[in-house]
Amino acid sequence: MANDNLKSEVTDIEKANVPRKAPRHSRQMQIIKATIQVLAERGYAATTLTEVAKRAGVSHGMVNFHFQSKQNLLTETLAYLAEEYRQNWTRALEKAGDDPVDRLAALIAADFEPAVCTPDRLSAWCSFWGEAQCKPMYQANCGANDAAYNSTLEQICAGVNAKGGYDLRPEVVARSLVVCQRAYGLR
Repeated sequence: MANDNLKSEVTDIEKANVPRKAPRHSRQMQIIKATIQVLAERGYAATTLTEVAKRAGVSHGMVNFHFQSKQNLLTETLAYLAEEYRQNWTRALEKAGDDPVDRLAALIAADFEPAVCTPDRLSAWCSFWGEAQCKPMYQANCGANDAAYNSTLEQICAGVNAKGGYDLRPEVVARSLVVCQRAYGLR
């Protein structure tokens, strides 16, 4: 019960921050953030435009106006999460410097950054991963981001190998790290 009150308070705060006649981008972000919450609570199949609209504090027609369909809304929500995640790990690497060990630590720590590692976001990611096998569009939307991340991780692992004198295959180590991240819902 207390958890429900907290969720409604958070939603009310988000609604209060978006004026009645909000710019298009602000309204879309309000709806996308509501979609993340609904995905987290109800899962992919039970997420409806009506529930998203209710959570966002807008009409069902407003959601349709901005996204035209549930599929478009979910695709845009996934694109938002993917871009948010990409920006998070690239920022972490920019701050880490050139040392491969520091870069690896920064990349791993980025997955626990409070801005991207929230229960709602992790649940939303799991919802999308569960659908990715039957929705190739989701794989295509995130494929470039995944390829960039994996390539960067392999390069960092190669650097750690060279620095530490290890004889490990960087692509296998990188893939293992990604599997661990996915197993814990971090990627």
